[in-house]
Amino acid sequence: MSTVALSKNRSYEWMMQLLGSIWFVLLALCVAIRIGSFTDPWPSLLSSFCLAIFYMLLALLIMTRSPAKAHADGLLPRIAAFVGSYLPWTISFFGKTDQALPNLVSTACVLIGIIMMLVTIRHLGRSFSLVPQARSVVQTGPYRWIKHPLYLAEEIVILGVVLQYLTPVTVIVLVLHMGVQVCRILYEEDLLRRNFPEYSSYEASRWRVIPYVW
Repeated sequence: MSTVALSKNRSYEWMMQLLGSIWFVLLALCVAIRIGSFTDPWPSLLSSFCLAIFYMLLALLIMTRSPAKAHADGLLPRIAAFVGSYLPWTISFFGKTDQALPNLVSTACVLIGIIMMLVTIRHLGRSFSLVPQARSVVQTGPYRWIKHPLYLAEEIVILGVVLQYLTPVTVIVLVLHMGVQVCRILYEEDLLRRNFPEYSSYEASRWRVIPYVW
């Protein structure tokens, strides 16, 4: 790759990191404003507080990720990645329920997702990415059992968010998001398979997301 092309690629990655981080920081601020009003019941405030922490964690992960060794070709993988990364979090702009049970279950989902994400990141390191990118093949921690523990953690958190903003529309968003995530997983696996010869033997003995299901 030429020096000019490399510089453009780095500039693009930096811009995407900056925009992605700003998006999640803004979402965290929107949730924090709701918390600061202290007008909601405590279960609602607790679920919002956990969600704000999750948004800030995502912003930090995006800003500290390492440069990619390879990117997925074509426009569709990037579209799937951006839709999958940003569509579900627009749920935060819907009206929030004040009912105790959905908010408490939501809190549990968000906390479980955060813990799973932190454990996964401990082994993934700075190889975190939004669009399909090849950095390394991680085989430790939760990657010993499933290939995409980070996607599983994200879906658990999104389920928690839907419970906070439960409407037919948010359920539809959840279903659409799950479909997009399947596409992201397939694009990512293809990229890793093409750039890391050891990935084929690794994936042959692991489930994708849920053991004995898929």
